[in-house]
Amino acid sequence: MDLHAAWGELLKQTGPGKMMTTAYDTAWIARLVEIGEPIGELAMEWLREHQLPDGSWGAEQPRYYHDRVICTLAAINALARRARPGDRDCLRRAEAALEVMTSRLHEDPAGETIGFELIVPTLLQEAKALGALHGEGMEVLKSLAPLRSAKLASLPNGMINRFVTAAFSTEMAGNDGKDLLDADHLQEQDGSISYSPSATAYFALYVRRRDPDALTYLYKVAANGVAPNVAPFDTFEPAWVLWNLKLISGTSDELFQLCQPHLDFLKKEWVPGKGIGFAANYAAKDSDVTSLVYNVLSSFGISVDLDAVLRYEQPFYFRCYDLESSPSVSANIHVLGALRRAGFEKTHASVQKIINFLKQVRTNHTFWFDKWQASPYYATSHAIISCSGYADDVIINAVDWILKTQNQDGSWGYYMPTAEETAYCLQALIIHQRYGHEVSFEALRKGSEWLVQHSVPPYPPLWVGKCLYSPVLVVRSAILSALLMVN
Repeated sequence: MDLHAAWGELLKQTGPGKMMTTAYDTAWIARLVEIGEPIGELAMEWLREHQLPDGSWGAEQPRYYHDRVICTLAAINALARRARPGDRDCLRRAEAALEVMTSRLHEDPAGETIGFELIVPTLLQEAKALGALHGEGMEVLKSLAPLRSAKLASLPNGMINRFVTAAFSTEMAGNDGKDLLDADHLQEQDGSISYSPSATAYFALYVRRRDPDALTYLYKVAANGVAPNVAPFDTFEPAWVLWNLKLISGTSDELFQLCQPHLDFLKKEWVPGKGIGFAANYAAKDSDVTSLVYNVLSSFGISVDLDAVLRYEQPFYFRCYDLESSPSVSANIHVLGALRRAGFEKTHASVQKIINFLKQVRTNHTFWFDKWQASPYYATSHAIISCSGYADDVIINAVDWILKTQNQDGSWGYYMPTAEETAYCLQALIIHQRYGHEVSFEALRKGSEWLVQHSVPPYPPLWVGKCLYSPVLVVRSAILSALLMVN
C-alpha cells in the first residue's frame, strides 16, 4: 500500500462527511410514506431487508443494547403504521427481541446513546398506542420517564430551538409534546433540524407537514431512502482527519497543499469566543470540536483565540455542551491537548483541573470510557497522546493496559478485533515512545502487520450518536496515520 498516495486520496475525499447508514434514521425516513414521499417507500423496503437474525435492528457488531433498543423501537413504529401482511412476523420477532435487549441495557459499558432518555419513552408510548407492543415488561424503559422530565425542566425558557442541543432529538416531542418546540427557530439554514435526518423527518411529518426546506434536505441526505446519523458534519470530519495527519512526523508539500482548503474552511467557520460545532453554521458549539480544531490550526501555524476553548470551563472539568447531563471524557482530553498546545504549564490551574478529573473518572484506575465512543481505546489512546511527556503520571497504567490487552494476532478490540481500535493503540504507543518511554517493538510490529491486512472498510460502528455509527473517513485517517507512524 502506498500510504502517502492513500493519504492524498483521503484528503481529496474529505469534506461534507462520509458516514454509514443507520437503522434508526432510516426508520424515520420510512415514515415519509405517510405523506407520499418516494424515499419513504425505499426506506420501508430497507427496513424489511435489514432486520437482524434475532429480530432487532441496529449495528450487527458490536452488540450494543442501547443501539439495538432505539433502532428496533423506531423500526417497529415505522412498520406498524403501514404494515403489510408479511410484516406481522417481523414485528412479532422484534417485540420478542426488545424484551430481551431491554433487560441487558446495563451491560453497555459506555452507557446510553444520545437522547436515549428523551426519545425512548416517546417511542415506547407510540408503539403501545399502535398495538405493536403487548407485554407489560420493559420496566427499564418506563423508568426513563423521570429522567426525561428532569432534562426537559432544564431547558432555557422551557422551549427547544436550534440553539440548544435537545433540538437534535426533536422527535422526542411526539404528538403531545409539540408545545415544547419553538418551531419558528428550529431549522438550520439548510432546512434540517440540527443536521439530524430523524429529527428533520419528524418535523416534516408532525410539526410543519411537508415543509419544503426540510424535504429538500432529506432528499439530499437520503436520496436512496437510507440515512446517516447526522449530515453534514463538514467541520468534524476534516478536523479529525487533520488531527490524525498531524501525528505523523513531517508532512510532504503535496499533502500540505491538499490540507490547505480544509484549514481555510475551519478557520472561516471559527467563531471568536465561541469556537466551532460539528457542522458549519451549526448553532450549538462544543468544546470537543473547538479544542481539537484549535490544536489542528495551531499545529499548522494558524492562530485562533484560546478564549473560545476556555469558555467551556466549569468548576471541576470542562463541559462539552451547554446543559449537558454528564461530562465528556474525550472533550476534556482534547481541551487538555489544546491547552498544552497553547503553552500552558502542567501546574496551571485549568490543566490541573482536567488532570484531576481524568484521574477520578478512570475505570479501575487504568483506562477511560467516553460517552461519544463505545470503545475505551479511543479515549484512552487520546489521553496518552495528550499526556505523554506532559502528565505521564496520569497514563502509566493506561499504557500498560493497552500493551496487556493486545490480542495474540497483534490486534486490539474491546468487543472484537477492529482496525479502528488497533490504529488508536498504535498511535498512542508511538507517541509515548517519542517522548522517551520504552515501548515493545514486538507489539508495534505485530499490530502494524495485522492492521495492514485489515485496513479497508467497512468498519464496525463504534461512535455513539442516537445509535452507533461510523464516520468512515475519520476512521480511515486514524488507520493511515498509525501505519505511517509505525513505518
